[in-house]
Formats: sequence, structure tokens, C-alpha cells
Amino acid sequence: MTTTDSPARRAPRRDAAENRLALLDAAASQLNLDPDASLETIAAAAGLSRRAVYGHFRTRDELVAELNRRGIARVAAAITPISHPDARVALALVGARLWGEVGDVRVTAQLAVRGPLRNVVAEGLEPIRTGLATIVRQGLDDGVLRSDIDPDTLARLIEGSALSVLDEAVRTDISSAEGHRLVMLVALSTAGLSWLEAGALIESTPELALEAQPERTER
Repeated sequence: MTTTDSPARRAPRRDAAENRLALLDAAASQLNLDPDASLETIAAAAGLSRRAVYGHFRTRDELVAELNRRGIARVAAAITPISHPDARVALALVGARLWGEVGDVRVTAQLAVRGPLRNVVAEGLEPIRTGLATIVRQGLDDGVLRSDIDPDTLARLIEGSALSVLDEAVRTDISSAEGHRLVMLVALSTAGLSWLEAGALIESTPELALEAQPERTER
């Protein structure tokens, strides 16, 4: 007996898959320019009609939610592999990699972590938070990070300091190079280093240089 795949199980046609990716890329770009960008604007930027959008996403919120999921996966892929014998360098690398992923889409990223879907985003970022807490405990064990704050609280404060840089980047449109350095400085300062120590560590560690960071991962 001949069997055929049902429509629900058949792999999507290549053009349909490409259209979906085009919509997500256009959403990231347009929402970064205008957080209130309409479906029509996003569709036009993707070279599609609004009607074509509904073949992939039933609502604008569904499109934004998928964009957030894609962004979370990308950030997690960039950050979770970080490991370094010096917890201070590991913390700076977390900041640098985070900035590398969100610096060019800062408005969209801020909308994700501060907007109505922030609880969903927070769940997706949990593996990154777990990794950050592990780095903090490593630093405490090695005596290179401040020990006057509970480790889990300190990890959350470091996360908050990184997000404050994102807020500042949206507010003042700082350059990519400035954001890269600033996110490392505030993370290290929150972790207990003086501004002189943090600056010296960044300057003396080649792997923390902007040019040493991997290119932003895609899709």
C-alpha cells in the first residue's frame, strides 16, 4: 500500500521557509526602528503582502513571540558555552557576548526583556542565569569576586547591570564599541572590582577585545 505524508507532517516548501525567515528578519529590523511597527510595515520590509504574513503568524503578537524565542536561542547559544579559569574574564565574556548579540538590535532586545512578554523571555533565559550563577560561585571560591553579597543575589545584580547598559544604549544610542566596553565594566564593577581593576583587566585580556568576539549568530 502506498503511503503519503499528510500536509501537517510534510516538510515546508523552501520558499515558505524562506518567507518565514524573511518575516522574522524584517520584524527584528523594523521593530528596532519602531517598536510599534505594524504588520503591514514588517510584511513590506520582507517583500511580502500582509495576507502572506497570516500564512505564518496569526497575529502580530505571535510574530513578536517567535522573534523573541529566536533571539533567546541565539543569545543562549552564544553565552552558555563560556568557560574560563578566571571568573572575572568569564563574567566579562558573558557581557561581551551578550552585547554582541543585542547591540545591533537593542530596541528589539529591550522590548523583549522589558515588554509584555518579559516573563516568557525570562524563562528562556534561565540557562544563561544558571551559568552566570556558576561563574559567580567560581569567583567566590577563588577569592576574586566580592563575598559580602549572597551569590545568587550577586548574579542577579550583575544581570541587572548588563540590562541597564541595554537601557542606556537605547536611550542615548551609544556606539557598538562603547556598549561593548561599558557592559563589561559595569558587570565587573558590580562583581566587586574597582573601576581601575576592571579597566586594566579588559585592556590586558586580548580575548575581551571587540575584534576578538565571534560574529553575531544568525537565525
